[in-house]
Amino acid sequence: MTTEQIVSLSLALLVMLAGLVGSLFPVLPGPPLVLAAAIGHRLFFGAASVSNVVLAALVMLTLIALVFDFLASMLGARRFGATWRGVTGAVAGGLIGLFFSLPGIILGPFLGALLFEMLGDKEFKKAAHAGLGATVGLLLGIAGKFSIGVVMISLFAINVLFRS
Repeated sequence: MTTEQIVSLSLALLVMLAGLVGSLFPVLPGPPLVLAAAIGHRLFFGAASVSNVVLAALVMLTLIALVFDFLASMLGARRFGATWRGVTGAVAGGLIGLFFSLPGIILGPFLGALLFEMLGDKEFKKAAHAGLGATVGLLLGIAGKFSIGVVMISLFAINVLFRS
């Protein structure tokens, strides 16, 4: 491996690490950033970079992570008794929560589901239960995205190291 390859692999892995952090805190797009770093590395090094098969697997894993993240919050709320209002509130609360750092990211879906369920004439206890489900779903989505990000980075690094 040349010095140029070592430096570029290190840079790609740093960008991927930022994507992994983005999986925990939605400031950065987690798995898409990991994929973008892999594609950038491939464009720069061609055949000496990640293989087409692994690159296709990274694209699939990115899509799976995005769908999983979206569905986890929604299904968590539904599993805990939320109606369509609670699911809508969880999504709205999550988007608004992005502007309020980590507490907003966690509390946003809960408060959104709670508020929307109460607007739909649900009693506080049932509405709070739906909000809890939205929060549990959000946390499961984060864990899933993070896990998929670790798998993506590992696949990329191992494949590049074996190919060079």
